[in-house]
Amino acid sequence: MTPVPPPAEELRLIDAELWQLDARRVQLLARRAWLLGLLSSPPQPGAVPPAAAAAPQRPEATAPRVQNVLLLLGGLLLTIAAVAFTLVGWGHLGIAGRSLVLGAVTVAALAAPLPLLKRGLRSTAEAVAGLALALTVLDAYALHAVALTGVDATAYAAWASAVLAAVWSGYGLLPRVRTLRLPLPAALTAAQLPLSLGAVAVDAGTLAITGALLLIAALDTAAALRAPAGLIRITATAGAYGVGAWGALGAVWLSWTAGGPGAGARAAALLVFAAGVALAAAWRGRAAGHAVGLSIAAGLLAVIALGGVVRPVLPAVWAVPTHLLLGVALLAAVRADRLPERVRRGLAVASAAVQGLAVLWTLPLLALTLLGPAGWAAQVWSGAPSGARQAVSVSAPWLPWALPVPLVLATVATVLVLAIRSEAWRPKALTGALVLGWAAVVVVPVVTDLPYPAVLVMESLTTAVLLAMATRPRLTERTGTLPALVLALLTSFSLALLSLPTRFATVAVLTALTALFAGVSRKRRLAAVTVPAALGYGAAWACAVGAAAGWAPQHTALLVLLVPAVAALFAARAADGRTTVVAEVTGAAAGLLAIGLALGDPAVLSLTLGLCAAILAGTALRADRRPAAHAATALFALAAWVRLAAWGVTAPEAYTAPVSVVALMLGVLQRRRDPQASSWVAYGPGLAATLVPSLAAAWTDAYATRPWLLGAAALLVTLAGARHRLRAPLLLGGGVLVLDALHELAPYLVQITGLLPRWAPPALAGLLLLAVGATYEQRLRDVRRARDVLSRMN
Repeated sequence: MTPVPPPAEELRLIDAELWQLDARRVQLLARRAWLLGLLSSPPQPGAVPPAAAAAPQRPEATAPRVQNVLLLLGGLLLTIAAVAFTLVGWGHLGIAGRSLVLGAVTVAALAAPLPLLKRGLRSTAEAVAGLALALTVLDAYALHAVALTGVDATAYAAWASAVLAAVWSGYGLLPRVRTLRLPLPAALTAAQLPLSLGAVAVDAGTLAITGALLLIAALDTAAALRAPAGLIRITATAGAYGVGAWGALGAVWLSWTAGGPGAGARAAALLVFAAGVALAAAWRGRAAGHAVGLSIAAGLLAVIALGGVVRPVLPAVWAVPTHLLLGVALLAAVRADRLPERVRRGLAVASAAVQGLAVLWTLPLLALTLLGPAGWAAQVWSGAPSGARQAVSVSAPWLPWALPVPLVLATVATVLVLAIRSEAWRPKALTGALVLGWAAVVVVPVVTDLPYPAVLVMESLTTAVLLAMATRPRLTERTGTLPALVLALLTSFSLALLSLPTRFATVAVLTALTALFAGVSRKRRLAAVTVPAALGYGAAWACAVGAAAGWAPQHTALLVLLVPAVAALFAARAADGRTTVVAEVTGAAAGLLAIGLALGDPAVLSLTLGLCAAILAGTALRADRRPAAHAATALFALAAWVRLAAWGVTAPEAYTAPVSVVALMLGVLQRRRDPQASSWVAYGPGLAATLVPSLAAAWTDAYATRPWLLGAAALLVTLAGARHRLRAPLLLGGGVLVLDALHELAPYLVQITGLLPRWAPPALAGLLLLAVGATYEQRLRDVRRARDVLSRMN
């Protein structure tokens, strides 16, 4: 249904529309005249339609908008002038003159809207009425500044705001003035002040001031619910939210700081009153969004109110459980069919908020339980702690308020299981209940301070139960397999840390965890998570066994190598590609750990590198892991180099020859599989690995043995390249042979150059250039022929 505007507003709209119609009529008449002239006479070259010149320019602002801006500016300027007159020019007049001038201006401003409304100038009347209201405020200020200077400012402000609210209300309810929009909202705004300022003036105390604020908010709420849509409802709603929030916060502060049941009960009365106002507004409110928000506020205020009554008589550690139980009790109201659906939804959200805050309160203890044992890493095998609390608080202080934590977690888990029945939310609720139930089980031994062995047993059983749940699809069809696996990993990690105080516990726990996760890895859908866990705990077990047996780290490294070997075997048999990758990555990490442990002993390091190379070579036998052969070759070479260095060998051939042999063997296999493969790819790396370092050593060698052996080897490589027409052996062998021969002839060349005169070298160079220039074409043809031969040699 479209609301009918007041007569003055409708008249303004009609005038604006008529103005637009007149402007359009003028434009159309000009266009019509031009078209008639065009039809009656032939068009002239370059003639331009006069539409643009004849049509009036469209204004950028409408007349009503210009009018409103002017009226607003005029009212503001008059108000500023009145303030300046009151504050600055007041002293130039006597008491009678001051009262007469300001009173006369105020009366005139209050009366001016009446004739303006009669003439239909409603906007002008609104501007003048706003000026009149501002003048009444100045009248009140002037009265206190001149005649009532001895009156307390706060008390006077309370009375003045009450009088102004009454005057503005009466003024706004006058028959002719009732159409104005400013007086009644202004009166409602002034009505926010008398009660609270009066309480402050008489020093009534925080409780009375808070009660006054809540009472004002209640009155604003009633006005907002009863007022029609418009500025009055907006003002009342803003007052209800603003003053109500301020009063509610004050009542919450009084409840939390209550020193006894009496103070808590008084604060609770204020909170219950505020909750009742919010609930009534939500029940009768028109907007669903406001109703839900007000219902949430009502539920939270009710919980704080009742908790504030009980909390002072209970120990401080039970404050959170008390409020949690009250929050759970809100769910009873949610099931009440008499309440509107939006109210029930808001109370449900309030209950969830209370439970969520309670769960957040438990997180510090859970973190201490899971991560606190990490402090034993600096005190490994220093002795068993006396109890669970000492086991988890080795490097952090104990939390004295932790006693009710298991109760809080169990309560929220039970609510999730029993209260949420929706098919859409049921799986999420069961998952949350599983997590909270696990957290409660984990912290119970710590809260009750069970003996150290009992803690190890309980966490071991918890890990086993969670893994068993993950292997049973029927048990996890509603909660999901992944949450159970993640919780099992967290528990096992905490258990591994808890086992560090004693040697027996460490070895036993790591053995159990390795076997447990390895057994569960038979389930294909779990292997991607359980296989790396089993391998990781296996590597930790190997380190623990080696340390327990008193082995040196380099000897423990050989035991750790069992992990990458098992990982390679499992990866070869795994049917899932993801499981294969995680197993190989975990095995590689264990191999790096073994190499790091063996760094202190070159002999054992060489053996470790060789074993890692053997594992990689076995992995490279699989068709999809052929590139692992390159890493295996590198590790084999590195192992040989480390062994030679340990023996004190310095000849480069001892390091490069094994690499060359393996590389050439791989090149032969590659050429057999792919006869079109380039000789540079197949044989180039293997030949260069030995020939180039040997050539560098031969140039600095004072003896002739290495150069002669290098020359013989280069000759054999060159002949083999020529025999099989392979470019890489021919060019590499020939180049090394030439450079090696130059090295051997270098002393004789030096002697010859010393016997020749100084002009001989330039002359020889000139003759050489002349000969080359004379036979350039023939040499170029020979080079092309040689290039063709080399190209045909594959």
